[in-house]
Amino acid sequence: MKAVRFHEYGGIDVLRVEEVERPVPGPGQVLVEVRAAGIQPGEAMIRQGARHERWPSTFPSGQGSDLAGLVVELGPHVRGVAVGDEVLGFTHRRASHAEYVVVDDVQLTPRPKGLSWDVAGSLYVAGTTAYATVFAVDPGPGDTVVVSGAAGGVGSLAVQLARRRGATVIGLASEPNHAWLKVRGVIPVEYGEGVAERIRHACGGNADAFIDTFGDGYVELAVRLGVRPERIVTIRDWQAAAKVGARTDGEGAAACAVVLGELARLAARGELEVPIARTYPLEQVRDAFRDLEQRHTHGKIVLRPQPGQARPR
Repeated sequence: MKAVRFHEYGGIDVLRVEEVERPVPGPGQVLVEVRAAGIQPGEAMIRQGARHERWPSTFPSGQGSDLAGLVVELGPHVRGVAVGDEVLGFTHRRASHAEYVVVDDVQLTPRPKGLSWDVAGSLYVAGTTAYATVFAVDPGPGDTVVVSGAAGGVGSLAVQLARRRGATVIGLASEPNHAWLKVRGVIPVEYGEGVAERIRHACGGNADAFIDTFGDGYVELAVRLGVRPERIVTIRDWQAAAKVGARTDGEGAAACAVVLGELARLAARGELEVPIARTYPLEQVRDAFRDLEQRHTHGKIVLRPQPGQARPR
C-alpha cells in the first residue's frame, strides 16, 4: 500500500509517499480502507521537530490521526464492527495518511447516513478538541465567549458548539470569513492591531470566556479583557497558560469514540457544519501541508488516499 512517511525532521520536502507493507489487524483491531483523512497543524509541528520533547518521532515516521473508510478485515476478538461497515475514527499510531490503516475497534464509530467522507475523515481531532474547549469554559445563556482562529478547523466548530449552548460568541477572523460567521450567529471581529478595543465594542464591555485556537498572544489578550483564568482555554500556547493559570483542556480531554459519534450525528443532521477547505490525493500531501501551514484556510484540509477519490481544487 501507499503511505506518507518522513525519515527526518524538517520542512514539507521531507514528506514522502512510499510503498509499504499492508498492516495486519491483531486482537481487537480492524483494517480500514481509508477514504478520507484530515491533516492537522500539530502534525506539521511534529514533523518539523517542534514538539520533540512532548511527542518524539521514531523514524521512519508515519502521519495522521483522523480517518474514515470501509472495514475490510477483522482481527480476533473484535466487537461491534463487521467487514463492510462504513466507519469514522482515529488512531494514535500516526498512521492514517495511508491507503489502509489498522485501528482498535473501540476507536471507531459508524458513519451516519448522509455524512460525507470528507467530513467523517476530518472530524476527530478538530471536533473533539472544539468540544473539549467549549466544555472547559462552560458557556451558557448570558455569557460572551471570544474564539480566536474562529474560521479555522477547530475554531469553526467551537463557535457553533458555544452558540448551541446559548452563549453570545465573538469570532476573531479575517474579513473574508465574516459572512460565514454571521450566518451562524457569531459576531465577527477582525484580528490584528486594535483587536482588544474591537472586542470590547462588540461585547459592550468585558468578555466572560476565551477559547484560543491560534496562540500568538491571545491568552494574554484574554487576561487584559478581564476574563478569569479558569475561563480561558488554549490549545496552542501552553507556556502562557501555565503563566496565568489558564486551561489547556482541549488536548485529548474529549478524545473518544463516544464524543466523535455525537459530533458525527450532529453533522449528519445539519446541526453542525464542518467546513472543508480543500481535498488532495495522497500523492499531493506536500501541497496539502503547504496550504495548511499558511494558516489562512477556512475549515479542514483532507487527504483522499484511494485513487480517484480526491476532488479537483
